Amino acid sequence: MRAADALLEAFEHQIEALTLIPSKGGVFEVVADGTLVYSKKETGRHADLEEVVEPIRELLGR
Repeated sequence: MRAADALLEAFEHQIEALTLIPSKGGVFEVVADGTLVYSKKETGRHADLEEVVEPIRELLGR
């Protein structure tokens, strides 16, 4: 499952907008409400879906 699909599934009633911004150089970052929740640039690897979903749950207080 792709990250965008997983986010839409997990937060279908809470997501107001989801923006995908293509980039170069293998950059993959997820920002929720202005907070960086995952950065491939910082970790040096692609995220497991839970590494993206869980911090967003915490931001939403779920």
